[in-house]
Order: sequence, then structure tokens, then C-alpha cells
Amino acid sequence: MSGQSTRRTVLKGAALAGAAGLGAAACSTDSKLGHAQVPTPTAPVTLGAPDEVPVGGAKLYREQRVLVSCPAKGRYKAFSAQCTHAGCVLDKIENNEGNCPCHGSRFDVTTGKALQGPATVPLPEVPVRVENGRLVAGPEA
Repeated sequence: MSGQSTRRTVLKGAALAGAAGLGAAACSTDSKLGHAQVPTPTAPVTLGAPDEVPVGGAKLYREQRVLVSCPAKGRYKAFSAQCTHAGCVLDKIENNEGNCPCHGSRFDVTTGKALQGPATVPLPEVPVRVENGRLVAGPEA
């Protein structure tokens, strides 16, 4: 009887290990699709004064998970600052590239395009506008 229960224990352990392996495989496949497919924010958020975003550059609003670029004076474009690989929030912008601190993905802050993996999906665009002298990102209320 003890030999049979040992065999069951070994088989149960192998089945659990196999299931864990399948979970890991599914996770790596999902990362190619992107985890941050819904743009953030999902409600309007006030970011600050428009002149805080340099013309020809961009500003990261990490707490709101948004980055805003200014291609020309008075024109703004915003993207989710949540990496499309694993959902981490970008931590900085250097040379118009947003950096993900988790796995090293980099994004063009003027287009949202993934420049360096593991992310392959671009950052989702977020509506942005100027209301009462302030930048507001997200859908209109």
C-alpha cells in the first residue's frame, strides 16, 4: 500500500509541475499581445499647465500613468504610460524614449511605438485636451 501511495504522490507532483509549466507558457505568449490594451486613464484627469510639456519633447505623469508629447506649440498627443508587455508604469523619458523599468522595453513618446522589447505592442493613445488652462487626459466626462 505504501508503494502505491508513493506512486500517486509522484504522479500528482508531476501533474502539478506540468500545469505550472503550461501557466508559464501561456504567460509568455500573452506578453506578445500586450497586457495594457485599455488606455489609462479611463476617466478624465487634470495633469497640469500645458507649458510644462516642452515643445518637441514630452513629459511623464507617472502617478496618472500618462505621457504627453508636444510636437508643436499648442498641440499635444498623449499615450498610456503603462508598458504593453507586463503592465509596469514607465519611469522616465530620455531622448524622446519612454523607459520601462521592469524589463527594459522602450517606446517612442511621439508615436507610442515599441522601439525595444520585450514589448511589441505600441502604447495606447489617450485623448488629451486643454480645458481652463490645464491639460486634461482621458475621455470627456
